[in-house]
Amino acid sequence: MTYLLALDQGTSSTRSIVFDRNGSIVAVAQKEITQIYPEPGWVEHNPREIWETQLSTAQEAIAKAGLQASDIHAVGITNQRETTVVWNKKTGAPVYNAIVWQDRRAEPTCVILREKGLDGVILEKTGLRIDAYFSATKLKWILDHVPDARNQAARGELAFGTIDSWLMWQLTQGEKHVTDVSNASRTMLFNVHDNEWDTELLQILDIPAGLMPQVLPSSAEFGAVSTRLLGHAIPICGVAGDQQSALFGQACFTEGMAKNTYGTGCFMLMHTGSTFHTSQNGLVTTSAAQTGSQPLYAMEGSVFVAGAVVQWMRDGLNAFRKSSEIEALAQSVPDSGGVMVVPAFTGLGAPYWKPEARGTITGLTRGSTMAHIARAALESIAYQSTALLQAMSRDAVAAGSAPLAELRVDGGACANDLLMQFQADLLGIPVLRPTMIETTALGAAYLAGLTSGVYRDTEELSTLWKVERRFTPQMPAEQAQALMQAWEHAIRQTCAD
Repeated sequence: MTYLLALDQGTSSTRSIVFDRNGSIVAVAQKEITQIYPEPGWVEHNPREIWETQLSTAQEAIAKAGLQASDIHAVGITNQRETTVVWNKKTGAPVYNAIVWQDRRAEPTCVILREKGLDGVILEKTGLRIDAYFSATKLKWILDHVPDARNQAARGELAFGTIDSWLMWQLTQGEKHVTDVSNASRTMLFNVHDNEWDTELLQILDIPAGLMPQVLPSSAEFGAVSTRLLGHAIPICGVAGDQQSALFGQACFTEGMAKNTYGTGCFMLMHTGSTFHTSQNGLVTTSAAQTGSQPLYAMEGSVFVAGAVVQWMRDGLNAFRKSSEIEALAQSVPDSGGVMVVPAFTGLGAPYWKPEARGTITGLTRGSTMAHIARAALESIAYQSTALLQAMSRDAVAAGSAPLAELRVDGGACANDLLMQFQADLLGIPVLRPTMIETTALGAAYLAGLTSGVYRDTEELSTLWKVERRFTPQMPAEQAQALMQAWEHAIRQTCAD
């Protein structure tokens, strides 16, 4: 049997998964990582902890599978995107904590960029809106605020990377400073038309080009894991940011196919093939995972807080002890009783783009209970995703394509039947949950398998995708429309001055 190892470094945890050739899980190891909140709106991770948990889970997963490192055919990496790390090339030491994608500290820089009228040029080059979500302004913050960082960068002593680059630097013992197109496209510094770092954008943000990693296709030879780490030099053959990796793992290889990942945040992507579309409805354009030199694109909508609202209810409100208990609590009431939870803890992402917004609970009455709030919190994930899909469908129709006919789903929260049925009801189209919902890690394994010769092509990968459950709409369209109108009213209340 042929085995592939996927390193899945996420926002809340680090995992390593061993897959067999059929895309089935052989073994999993996982460790939570520490969330650091130095100030309101700031979110950091310890880069050393990220690396240590990734290495230890890789060792543990291989051992759990009863394998040796030499039994692993290739490694694929998928990672939380936009999260920014800067380290010293000589010592390998980070100059500062990793600034997480959710972090909003760089918003003042974004305001300046908008005031300079740079929205259009950045959108055209990168497909992205000016927002602190992306890596560019986080990197600028580190250079501007960490003592001597800018001087070291000017001397060529520092390296920048998203988490994939940081891991590959560690895995190759400093031999490779690389990334892939999907991660590069999330920095707001990458020209997605020619697949190169954009000189003009680097100059605008005063970022030395020597900081930037080499960019390769998502399925490529990135280097090899040092023998000193796992006992064997395993080739690294696939890398993709978590959401593009999930799109690949869901076998959404062609134009018009879409998936939604329910994780800490919620991310909906629709493949647009080799066509670069500019959204008129608050979405961004991003590079899809590429298996060759041809640029491929996807429309994307990002919800900043999805599964994280469940963690907030668990840890902040002490509503239950385990996240899995929210479904039973929510099902103990027939509906939310008019309660709406808008979890804008770090602002609102697509399609609203309101960085100043903060979370609200509306519609409370004397009869409201924790069960109603729990149900409203769960439903907020579906409401936000529906707003994304409606925006995506409007863009598709404007581009002469058909609106989405179905949605493939993955991520931890998609195991929640109540949420998935409510999602199908609001969307008015079938929601398809595959047998393998760990599609983020699976996508990385597939990319690695393509480069290393395990799989022939994407057509072969398509045959491995199977449906576990199909959720069909059961709610009258008029009722779904009324609920979405109530949601948009709650959004307006959240954003009111």
